[in-house]
Amino acid sequence: MSNWRCVGNARVSTQEQTLALQQDALKKAGCERIFTDTVSGSDARWTTQERVGLSEALEFMRPGDTLVVWKLDPLGRSLKHLIETVTLLQERGIGFKSLTEQIDTTSSGGKLIFHVFRALAEFERDLIRERTNAGLQAARVRGRHGGRPRGLVEKKLKMLHALYADRSNSVADILATLNMPNSTLSRYVKADKCR
Repeated sequence: MSNWRCVGNARVSTQEQTLALQQDALKKAGCERIFTDTVSGSDARWTTQERVGLSEALEFMRPGDTLVVWKLDPLGRSLKHLIETVTLLQERGIGFKSLTEQIDTTSSGGKLIFHVFRALAEFERDLIRERTNAGLQAARVRGRHGGRPRGLVEKKLKMLHALYADRSNSVADILATLNMPNSTLSRYVKADKCR
């Protein structure tokens, strides 16, 4: 990593309240610049818009740099998000290093680890897709179909006929009474189902 410029990113929740441990470790790893984030521990959303320090680090970095973090978990809430972030860095020619997990994508071993992570994430997505499709198939066999109903139920359709036939009802009143969007009413009117 000697010809790579190190840029650190440290993150703590407000409960931990100190960045000192991470900053010391990042400085010891040779980071020339350290960007920090303090995120609420109760905040489940982790976007780069909320991670100002990470956003600034990503803007600051150029091809040939290495983003160094103390641990993997602050970089992404999920394996998928972590892989997306590291892939984005690689596409920009930026390396990645996690001190605690000893992962370094500027080395062949680190690249191998992330290829394995990527393969595991893809495997997990495929399993979820297969389970979802199997569940949908089993539901169809039992006569259940997911998604929005394709048309109005008969009772609601009769009410629509009656309300629409009475010209004293405004379209807004019909929509409010039946709790339906204008597009549905228009579709039934155009299909001549209300006349």
